[in-house]
Amino acid sequence: MGRMGIGSTALQIAHRSTDKKQRNGGEKTARMTLTSQTLLPIVSAFFVVISLLAQPAVGESACDANETPISDVRSDQWQGFWLGQSIGNWTGLVTEMDKIGGDGEHGRFYTREDWGMPDRPAIWSETPSDISSSIDFVLRGPIEIWGADDDTDIEYLYLWTLYHQQVAKLTPLQIREAWIRHIYDESQPTPYGKDQLGYQNFLWVSNQSAHTLMLEGQLPPETAHPDNNPHGDMIDAQLTTEIFGLLAPGAPHVALDIAHYPIRTAGYGDAVLVSEFYVIMHALAAMEPRGQLPPERLNHIAIAARQYLPDDSVPAAMFDFVKRQHAAGLPWEATRDAIYQRYQVEQRDGYDVTSRGLYCNGCFAAGINFAASLVSLFYGEGDLQETLKIAVLAGWDADNPAATWGGLLGYTLGRKAIEGQFGQSLSDQFNIHRTRRGFPNDGIDSFCNMARMGIKVSQRVKATYHAEYQAKAVK
Repeated sequence: MGRMGIGSTALQIAHRSTDKKQRNGGEKTARMTLTSQTLLPIVSAFFVVISLLAQPAVGESACDANETPISDVRSDQWQGFWLGQSIGNWTGLVTEMDKIGGDGEHGRFYTREDWGMPDRPAIWSETPSDISSSIDFVLRGPIEIWGADDDTDIEYLYLWTLYHQQVAKLTPLQIREAWIRHIYDESQPTPYGKDQLGYQNFLWVSNQSAHTLMLEGQLPPETAHPDNNPHGDMIDAQLTTEIFGLLAPGAPHVALDIAHYPIRTAGYGDAVLVSEFYVIMHALAAMEPRGQLPPERLNHIAIAARQYLPDDSVPAAMFDFVKRQHAAGLPWEATRDAIYQRYQVEQRDGYDVTSRGLYCNGCFAAGINFAASLVSLFYGEGDLQETLKIAVLAGWDADNPAATWGGLLGYTLGRKAIEGQFGQSLSDQFNIHRTRRGFPNDGIDSFCNMARMGIKVSQRVKATYHAEYQAKAVK
């Protein structure tokens, strides 16, 4: 997602976004250099280093096969969440903002025929992605490490804070303290260099505005209020809060309560509704048996989440439109094209972002990306790989819906099943310090340990909200 600071220009956004692409490409080069080593002593030494780095970031003993085996259902599912998110995130980064509608090359959307074909440049670049030259799954093997990105790092920050604060719900002050502690201030030197906007800190659009306001002493929800933050209806909130649904499995009312302030840290208006839809989807999906989610169950969950959207809201209209298109048997490409025409050209159903004259026609907006995410949700029919392919090819901020559904379907499948689908073992190491700071062990954590944190926090949520679970939990 390109960075849009308060009052920034299109040129500045493009410049900061190019920095993100360059950093991703640098990581790819380093990764290729690392994995090209073939001498056994070098590989053996690397395994020793990874073993030392892989100690958990919470100061506890490392997970291993004897303590938390992959056959443990809940741990396997939580690891699947983080693995699915990471695959979706990094695969989606290849096509992020390649296609956004309008005139020229960027208006010629991808189709299913483009899977496996060469990537095209994003709106802020003249060259294809440095992550992958072709549009295909981006995977990390056992000796590699997944890097954090904006689709995973804030969720990690929230989970880590909930775990260590030993609470079920974060207060506005706890959120502000966590953001300031773990997110670099762009006015101060960071490890990522400097550009026209300041020092790089891997925040974008509304999140950056919210962080600046926190440094000035403001707390959520004021950090997303339009009087303070002009970007509250951008995509930020919906890609940083899905995890709260998994922390309250089967209890969407509880999930919405514990997600209340995190969502409103950077989200306002329709962005709040979209974020809550995703949280509810995750809370309901968390009650499904482990395995591939059948299309009829996925459809049931989506319709249940739709009931929380006000009927007169833009997100509700978008949901209903995409659902009708899918039910009519139209190809996903036709539905995606109809979304562009209906919302970005004709501005139907109250969606007026085009009239605001935003950079790239509001390609980072919560609404258009929500509509695009519904295409991959319905047409993917619960199949992880098919869902990710459609999300990656659908256009706009492609890594965000890919990460969202990758996490949800990854949780229902579990890590072991994901690896089975891709026919290989995949990395369970996660580097939160790729984008954030202040975590133990130089920021290296493991999906197993992250699963342990998730399980512990969800148990605390259930104990704290015991009466609500008893009265209203979905059976």
